[in-house]
Amino acid sequence: MSYLEYQAKSTPTGLRKVLHLNWPLTLLLATVACVGFMMLYSVAGGSFSPWMEPQLKRFLLGFGVMLIIAMVPIWFWRNVSAVGYIGSVALLLAVEFFGTVGMGAQRWIDLGFMRLQPSELMKVTLVMLLAAYYDWLPAERTSRPLWVILPVLLILFPTFLVLRQPDLGTSILLLAAGGGVMFLAGVHWAYFAAVISAAIGLVTAVFQSRGTDWQLIKDYQFRRIDTFIDPSQDPLGAGYHITQSKIALGSGGWNGRGFMQGTQSRLNFLPEKHTDFIFTTIAEEFGFIGGFTLLLIYMLIIIFCISTALATKDRFSSLVVLGIALSFFLYFAVNMSMVMGLAPVVGVPLPMVSYGGSVMLVLLAAFGIVQSAHIHRPRQATR
Repeated sequence: MSYLEYQAKSTPTGLRKVLHLNWPLTLLLATVACVGFMMLYSVAGGSFSPWMEPQLKRFLLGFGVMLIIAMVPIWFWRNVSAVGYIGSVALLLAVEFFGTVGMGAQRWIDLGFMRLQPSELMKVTLVMLLAAYYDWLPAERTSRPLWVILPVLLILFPTFLVLRQPDLGTSILLLAAGGGVMFLAGVHWAYFAAVISAAIGLVTAVFQSRGTDWQLIKDYQFRRIDTFIDPSQDPLGAGYHITQSKIALGSGGWNGRGFMQGTQSRLNFLPEKHTDFIFTTIAEEFGFIGGFTLLLIYMLIIIFCISTALATKDRFSSLVVLGIALSFFLYFAVNMSMVMGLAPVVGVPLPMVSYGGSVMLVLLAAFGIVQSAHIHRPRQATR
């Protein structure tokens, strides 16, 4: 019996697919979303509006989308990955001409009932296309220069479009996720060593150029770097966000001040308390224990994704699931590092917790692909 015949005989059909969902993963995602609802209720002062109610509606919509995607065989998503990537690029180009401006950036397309952020969709379609590419490419060609150039271009083009919006945080995530899929596909480590060495050299050159005739960046950009290193230099200006964030993180202690008792968020000292800095509210109200528990749930989600990737038998399923898991990891790793002052503030939301329709819908759609790979993985055929 061939692999395809074995897969066809062993894959569940109809309503049985629902039973074969990765239910632990589904419950963990719902748990994280509930944490988000609870915190959005808290930062609104005990009100369902303006953030919790629309976020709940988006989650229900996204959960339905996840189930629909999960029921579709994984090979279908491999076949449409190029269409998804091209569509995402087209939407990014549309942002250039018709995009909605908010907070000094042009990142969204107004659909009437919601604002779509195409860069979030690109994070998933890029992973899908790269997984399909390496599924098609013979393993012996993976590290040949000619076959490395194409995926690099596929990563750099949307990254350039996102940088123009400007959106540094999403650009970093696109580069990291794309490079991660290439590494997982087996591209030789020497390529990555060369890129890392070049990046270190560039950063060194930037600092060495300060105060010289060949200074590589502007003085105000150096001041931003100084503020990141020591926010106390400008506590009421560029360092305000991270200073208030650290105050909120530290004031929570081990157990926190209690639900809806956070002073930094309720007195509006904390900036962007419902989006990028919502983790600081969690830490202030529930302390180290609450923050660590959320981190543990995130890591369990990653573990279940890795388990699914290891159980699949085809290259596309493994790469797309690991790529989605990596993108999810980058979301919360960058956000948590950002609000703790370990990384610059680049505007990356906390996944499934921060307020935002595009991120919620795209993440649940991505986990629908993970569920599809889990449901349609080869298993022992039943008689």
